[in-house]
Amino acid sequence: MPTDISRSFDVRLWSAREIFIALWATVTVLKIVFATRLPLFVDEAFYWQEGQHLAWAYSDLPGLTAWLIRLGTEIGGDHLLAVRGPFLLIAAVLPWWMAGLVSREFDARTGWLAGIAVVLLPLTGTLGLLALPDVPMTLATLMCMDAAARLIRRVDAGSALLLAAGLAIGALSHYRFIAVIGVGIVALLVLPEGRRALRDPRIWIAIAFGAAAWAPLLAWNLDNAEAGLRFQLVDRHPWALHPEGIEFLPVQAAVATPVLFVALLAAAWQARRGNAASRLFALLGGLLIGGFFTLGFFADTERVSFHWPLPGYLALIPLLPALLTAWPRPARVATWATAALGLVLFLGYYATVSTPTVRERTAATKWYPSNFAGWTTLAAAVAEAKADMPPGTRIVADNFKVGAELGFALGDPRILVLDHPLNRAHGRAPQLRLWGLETRGVPELAGTPVLLVVGTDDVKFSELLDRYHVLCRRFGPLTAPETVNVDHGGRRFLLLRFEPVPDSADADCATPVVAHMDTPGTGERVERRFRATGWAIKDGVGVAAVRITLDGEVVAEAEYGQSNPWVARFLRDRSTDGAHPHVGFTANVAATTMPAGMYWLGMEIEGTDGSVEIWGQRRIELE
Repeated sequence: MPTDISRSFDVRLWSAREIFIALWATVTVLKIVFATRLPLFVDEAFYWQEGQHLAWAYSDLPGLTAWLIRLGTEIGGDHLLAVRGPFLLIAAVLPWWMAGLVSREFDARTGWLAGIAVVLLPLTGTLGLLALPDVPMTLATLMCMDAAARLIRRVDAGSALLLAAGLAIGALSHYRFIAVIGVGIVALLVLPEGRRALRDPRIWIAIAFGAAAWAPLLAWNLDNAEAGLRFQLVDRHPWALHPEGIEFLPVQAAVATPVLFVALLAAAWQARRGNAASRLFALLGGLLIGGFFTLGFFADTERVSFHWPLPGYLALIPLLPALLTAWPRPARVATWATAALGLVLFLGYYATVSTPTVRERTAATKWYPSNFAGWTTLAAAVAEAKADMPPGTRIVADNFKVGAELGFALGDPRILVLDHPLNRAHGRAPQLRLWGLETRGVPELAGTPVLLVVGTDDVKFSELLDRYHVLCRRFGPLTAPETVNVDHGGRRFLLLRFEPVPDSADADCATPVVAHMDTPGTGERVERRFRATGWAIKDGVGVAAVRITLDGEVVAEAEYGQSNPWVARFLRDRSTDGAHPHVGFTANVAATTMPAGMYWLGMEIEGTDGSVEIWGQRRIELE
């Protein structure tokens, strides 16, 4: 009888281990493949730029993310896989570490199942695909979890050393690791075993070592008027009660997958009566997730924050296998199946974003991945334009996104950047000033040939004209812009060549075109003869003609000059185009010779100065 039981257990153990290895290997290979094709996310590009200016800390983050990227590029050059390589390696270690930790605290099969959960949870399964600070911070969280589980059983030098290393890595990763530290101290104080461990001086030596790792970040803030702390803790958060916090529940159910989300919370509840290790994990995970849920009612809602509770899920994963063992088979199957489906969807998103043709098809939709798109095309256009300009031409980017992405693509981490709302909104403005890369325009560049690169999508459409007027004050008339349309205008950039002179900013402002096509709408089905309507303005110059295009070919000349007083109200009477209110247009398009199907509908707008701008296109269907 014992032999039969042993054999049965061995089969189950082998099955869980084999499934884990197969899943881990498959997901790791897929991530490596995607990482070689996925364009750099804008934050990754800025972290690369930080890595080219090595320092102990930066305005947005501690130093570790930049150091890891610099390590990767020193080994592999300025390539996508080199940037992401260290992060992929760390992410590949995490499931194995979790499996070992849980095997030690519970049993081997439970450990392999916990490792499977780390692979399948979409937030951890896709970790490392992007070179982001969450990767080393997740490693730090797992190290501290492991150390705490050891310490509540017995304090020894090895466990204290592991805790010290985890606290230091976390401190060098992100401000958000403070939440992990706070919750960990609370959990240890709640547990009798934790309070006993805290009486040992070796624990406090480890904590002191971890606290010392915050010194570079604190020193940076002391030297820079607490700019980083103010951004992370004050400026970016409204700190006023708002109802959007309730969205935490459906969002987290989606990103953790619904059944797994419920299972993890149920596991935390069930473990409150478990052994010391189970109660530790339940406290860590429950307090972190609950804390971020509460914070959501007061904190920033404009930037991505769905990944914040990841350390909490990581802490609850060791408790998941025990819960699922008690669940009926259909519930267990649903948990693993929906988690696997969620991971497939997350990886599918990255595969989609990695594919140029798919990015192109989504250009006119709200799903268009603008922060991943267009940088290679823009860099090629900028390099070509600069080659036609005089020696010594300086590239000036409108904001940190354009500057960092061009810097990576062109191998130049010192591209000048203008002051921009995006720089301040993302906490990058102080760092650009420290590097001496923020420029005010004419006062600093007089006599220097300049290629100004403007991302027209980087401000709200209603604020685009205001941005043009700001650029006019800094550089003078923005004449003859070259349009770089990526994915039919999904991303749209302007290249402006000029040589600033001291009085150029005092000249009358001539702006690029601001326009909109009202009808037909995106995705609309139209007959072969249809009417296109909209409006267009060009301050300081005026609009001479509007032409309608299908798949880039002109198919109609619009009748421009129709009354549209709404435009002036929309622009709050800031436009100086003398044609107001007669800035509307109507075009009767006859596409009778074109076959039925999908087409890209666009506009060519000519100014009275002879300049022509190609505007973003929208997808329509000819019946």
